[in-house]
Amino acid sequence: MSGTSTSLKERISDDVKVAMRAQDKRRLGTLRLIMAAVKQREVDERVVVDDVALLGILEKMLKQRADSVAQYQSGGREDLAEQERYEIQLIQGYLPQPLTEEELATLIEAAIQQTGACSVKDMGKVMAVLRTDVLGRADMGKLGGLVKGRLSAG
Repeated sequence: MSGTSTSLKERISDDVKVAMRAQDKRRLGTLRLIMAAVKQREVDERVVVDDVALLGILEKMLKQRADSVAQYQSGGREDLAEQERYEIQLIQGYLPQPLTEEELATLIEAAIQQTGACSVKDMGKVMAVLRTDVLGRADMGKLGGLVKGRLSAG
């Protein structure tokens, strides 16, 4: 990265400091959860988390929180569901702009051309190519369905 651009990890770290100075306990708590997840990955895998890996961590955190919201709502715990929604909103602020349906279709076509995929059996190759382009910008489950539909149509 160039000296002028800030990594996502640095941006979150800076936001932790701002939240501490502002004594914004709710925001600080969520930011610390993100940083703890990053540290956990770095320690467990003995790696330095880059932006791509951090996007994967954030995606996983979003999915966990979405699942929690559903469970809390069905359990009548709206207070806990509200906290999870707050965390979802904060985490989404660090993700890049979501891709449009048209952009996804274009990326899928390019990946199919690049891999020479011609059937659903080639879906893994196509998804591997798409992964880095769409991480944090599209729901991987939905993307898988679109790829499968496109490959099924032939």
